[in-house]
Amino acid sequence: MNMMHEIDYKIHGDDMQFVEVELDPLEATVAEAGAMMYMDDGIEMETIFGDGSQTSSGLLGTLLSAGKRLLVGESLFMTVFQNRSSGKKRVAFGAPYPGKIVPVHLADIGGELIVQKDGFLCAAKGVSVGIAFQKRIGVGLFGGEGFIMERLQGDGWAFLHAGGALLERQLEAGELVRVDTGCIVGFQPSVDYDIQFVGKIKSAFFGGEGLFFATLRGPGRIWLQSLPFSRLAGRIYAAAPQTGRASEEGSLLGGLGRLMDGDNS
Repeated sequence: MNMMHEIDYKIHGDDMQFVEVELDPLEATVAEAGAMMYMDDGIEMETIFGDGSQTSSGLLGTLLSAGKRLLVGESLFMTVFQNRSSGKKRVAFGAPYPGKIVPVHLADIGGELIVQKDGFLCAAKGVSVGIAFQKRIGVGLFGGEGFIMERLQGDGWAFLHAGGALLERQLEAGELVRVDTGCIVGFQPSVDYDIQFVGKIKSAFFGGEGLFFATLRGPGRIWLQSLPFSRLAGRIYAAAPQTGRASEEGSLLGGLGRLMDGDNS
């Protein structure tokens, strides 16, 4: 079995954070392509096919590892940063948008974590980054962002990114919490994950929260985020000026808006 690299780290910043990882000679960390912020001289960067866990042997194992990443919408490739010098060196990885970086020592939570597909930032080399299918048909049909998630396995450090503010909560056996599907960062595999209909048609259509939400039932630890990227992107898109007016031509509200703005063209 491949041994995990025992890395040291420090998280910097408040709302826009980055994690600085200290590597001893020959230690390495693996990250999503494009996450690196800076690295010291002496660290070598190598792009690999798959997740670099080396838990699967041969070409077939490598292809399966890469194929799993493609299913969750991630790149087929990851990047390994290894310290090839004789002294300690540092490499840093930045968060993709405002939020918090969450360090999780997998050995402390049973060696496995289920993560939202865009929640993984980096990890000690040897951590396996696979996929976790949600088997229930309701999750598959209506789960949206939570249908296919990433499965992190190993006993080393993994670093997640949560948008906005972070909530970490321990659910007792049978304890249930209802969550917007995009607000899930991760949870232990002992947590039961399902999708539930809002229940009232009026609330579903006019409440602004969607038709379905996720249910997480304990026991186990969960991590939630207040600002999922999909919500942030949606607000930015809605506030951005539209370059074309095709979508407004048949809209009564669009016409009234232009009239009130003094646009009579």
